[in-house]
Amino acid sequence: MAEASRILQTTIIPNFHPFHKTRFPQLHPLSFRRNPIHCSISASESPKITVTQDIPWGCENESLDNASALQKWLSDSGLPPQKMAIERVQVGERGLVASKNIRKGEKLLFVPPSLFITADSEWSSPEAGKVLKKSSVPDWPLLATYLISEASLLKTSRWSNYISALPRQPYSLLYWTRAELDRYLEASQIRERAIERVTNVVGTYNDLRLRIFSKHPELFPEEVFNLETFKWSFGILFSRLVRLPSMDGKFALVPWADMLNHSCEVETFLDFDKSSQGVVFTTDRPYQPGEQVFISYGKKSNGDLLLSYGFVPKEGTNPSDSVELLMSLRKSDKCYEEKLKVLRKHGLSASQCYPIRITGWPLELMAYAYLVVSPPTMISRFEEMAAAASNKTNTKKDIRYPEIEEEALQFMLDSCESSISKYNKFLQQSGSLDLDVTSPKQLNRRLFLKQLAVDLCNSERRILFRAQYILRRRLRDKRSGELKALNLFDGLRKLFK
Repeated sequence: MAEASRILQTTIIPNFHPFHKTRFPQLHPLSFRRNPIHCSISASESPKITVTQDIPWGCENESLDNASALQKWLSDSGLPPQKMAIERVQVGERGLVASKNIRKGEKLLFVPPSLFITADSEWSSPEAGKVLKKSSVPDWPLLATYLISEASLLKTSRWSNYISALPRQPYSLLYWTRAELDRYLEASQIRERAIERVTNVVGTYNDLRLRIFSKHPELFPEEVFNLETFKWSFGILFSRLVRLPSMDGKFALVPWADMLNHSCEVETFLDFDKSSQGVVFTTDRPYQPGEQVFISYGKKSNGDLLLSYGFVPKEGTNPSDSVELLMSLRKSDKCYEEKLKVLRKHGLSASQCYPIRITGWPLELMAYAYLVVSPPTMISRFEEMAAAASNKTNTKKDIRYPEIEEEALQFMLDSCESSISKYNKFLQQSGSLDLDVTSPKQLNRRLFLKQLAVDLCNSERRILFRAQYILRRRLRDKRSGELKALNLFDGLRKLFK
């Protein structure tokens, strides 16, 4: 799983041009890449898209109608006998459940490469694949288009049994409207990342449409390749695409393996096993028949899990949970321009988010706070502070400025309490939200989204409360120590007098 060492946006869908080869940035060599990945193609040149439609393929999220057909197709296509089966595990969910006793340390799955969907997979419509590859489309948009192309062929596609078992509407913030994001996630920084993701997916589609689809309508008809189908395909990729370290970081959709759900209590992940020539994972606990089998999607915060997968773990159960704290330069600062200049030099901005965990915060956050509160007399140190506030380098520098430490801690506390007040406001108002909704279907959706938002806000506010407590205690101890030192100094002065 991909470990989020910091919560900064990472773009892996770069701008592409039909005549220029595009390269992917390097990613961490871990496994199940169901992580926040962002497109970066501008939609400014494209006309407004008006085509919308229901997705004609796939199934409901909890449906088992196609499970037996999927298992039979996988078995006929080379998947060895399994100790797990697809079953309903919770309301609205499916998962893999043990059908036999499974030992701790046992390897499971063994899905062969012939069942992977990758950027190299053979197209049922070869001409469409040639056009995209000739235009140097990066892997993610290529895979998104491939999925739609194969899905539109229904039973004539080799992947029809797999696609028919995929959710028709993946759990993803891609399916939240802008009004819903504003309404339910106003207190969380995840809202901004969700808006950015939606904007970038729309931009990716618009760019493909402008550069490629509109020039080859016979291969990419708009009734098939439209914004709704791209939201579906990207939703599938965000929630199911695997990055396999042992295959040089190859991205793949791995049928059967992608039915495994996440648990914060396990650490095992998917990878390619060279000895058996298949995707496997090694259990880190035993399972009895009837128990759901889990893997880890990585060390992700509850916000990241909601962003890509549409669920929030129970409060306090995710040891990797974090909340993004927004820090900003003060525009009234006499050295605002000088500070902004050094921040930009190191890839930062006037407003910056840093992750806070229940165990503390990164050194970069403290360095940013030092820079914000530093007086003009410390202008020669601005460069050092900005460099330490940037996490672009592998070496973390723990800089300290005792003369302004109290001001830095107070600034962090003020930022923390400002965020807490936003969470308090939302949680207090959440009980009265949606009382005006009369449609049962719409009300059920609203209640579901609101509960997700409440769960996220409670988990993020819990971390902020902990940070608030630590900061108040450190300030109290510091001020108490300074008072004792001042009293001692006064006592010595009186003695000498």
